[in-house]
Amino acid sequence: MPSDEPASQRVAPARKGLMHAVDATRYSLAGARRLWEETATRLELGAGVLAAPAFLWRGAEVWQWLLALALLALVLAFEALNTAIEVLTDRISPEWSAMARDAKDLGSLAVGLTQAIAGGFVLAVLAGVP
Repeated sequence: MPSDEPASQRVAPARKGLMHAVDATRYSLAGARRLWEETATRLELGAGVLAAPAFLWRGAEVWQWLLALALLALVLAFEALNTAIEVLTDRISPEWSAMARDAKDLGSLAVGLTQAIAGGFVLAVLAGVP
């Protein structure tokens, strides 16, 4: 059955084996480039960079560094999901609606809660709380 969509807009079938992993990596890198366009992402990474010298000054242990990096990755993952929600919401509901607002607000809440957890951990390490 012929499609009305141009060939450039059709979804290509998933490839198998190693090529599937190559494609998935390419899609992830494209997502990272898109996420970098978000001001919040750059601010979150900046906060992580600023925390590093403070961790050095405090003499943070290896497990604290690893947990801080994991929490930063979690914040970025939630930021990516929130961005995806916003993009899809704008596509599906270009006009203002309470449901679209709620979807965006809930995504933002998820990011904010994750930032609070990560920031609380960094502050605890800097305060010397074991």
